[in-house]
Amino acid sequence: MAPQIGNDLDQILKDKFTTEFRKEYTTVQGVCLPKKYEDFAQIIENFEIRDDDVWICSFPKTGTTWTQEMIWCIANDLDFERAKVRLSERFPFLDYSILFDYTTIIRRHPEIEPSPLILDSVAYIQNLPSPRFIKTHFPFPLLPRQLRTGEKKAKIIYVSRNPKDTCVSFYYHTRLMEGYRGDFHDFCRLFLGNKLSFAPYWDHILDFWKRRTNPNILFLKYEEMKSDLPKVIKKTAAFLDKSLTNDQVEALAQHLSFDSMKSNPAVNYEEHIILNKRMKLINVDGEFIRSGKVDQWKEEMPDSVVQEFDETTKEKFSTQNLFF
Repeated sequence: MAPQIGNDLDQILKDKFTTEFRKEYTTVQGVCLPKKYEDFAQIIENFEIRDDDVWICSFPKTGTTWTQEMIWCIANDLDFERAKVRLSERFPFLDYSILFDYTTIIRRHPEIEPSPLILDSVAYIQNLPSPRFIKTHFPFPLLPRQLRTGEKKAKIIYVSRNPKDTCVSFYYHTRLMEGYRGDFHDFCRLFLGNKLSFAPYWDHILDFWKRRTNPNILFLKYEEMKSDLPKVIKKTAAFLDKSLTNDQVEALAQHLSFDSMKSNPAVNYEEHIILNKRMKLINVDGEFIRSGKVDQWKEEMPDSVVQEFDETTKEKFSTQNLFF
């Protein structure tokens, strides 16, 4: 039965998740990725790391944007004026050109002037001045070699989130940003079957959890940020060798509040949604910063799917003392 199940999921992936900017998928070291990755694999493996780099690593939709904004503001002494620049420019996404191949689309829309980040995100980030702030969804085994080996002393902040909320958030995200055309049931099957970009989710998180005592890695949980954001701000500041007063912590917590983030054009990616609609890559409405709730899965997932998630999570996480 296993090969049939695998083939079934591959067909769903092909039918519901390929678009003009992502035509095919591949598997690399057990990780599901857009086939475009193959064009960048060696460049990323040999990517030159700098000791003063700050990286945020995560599985998609685990609180990455929220954590990026927190990290950047702390590292830049709460310069809220400079924080008005788009987050995608202050804290660019290494994987952008792997996830989204806009080449043919741009040829069809010559009126659109693409940014260097869209054309080649890896080269764009390579040439940035220090200190660089870099976002990636790559799992640990696919990070640049110098980052994996610790040859360079760049800092890594990893943010995690419980799998059921991650799945719900990822579903809405892919409909809005990646052109997914299937339903939530099929999306859950793809998630559980490790057939989404950067999956498997559980291994992705565990690879960083097991390295959480490394002095250059800070492991955060979305749920902890929701329950006590000031505490997480202080922990992150200490990791980044920054000292914040209580007033500064309070000011940053307000800046990072859900309402503030949702209304902040520098972080809510409205321009990307507008661009996707303009190029007819999506036909749904929505917002990049959508809910931000903990336990939103209770309103979305049927009991049978919840049971599958819980069984897999217990098998994978409880043996490593990882709980959400």
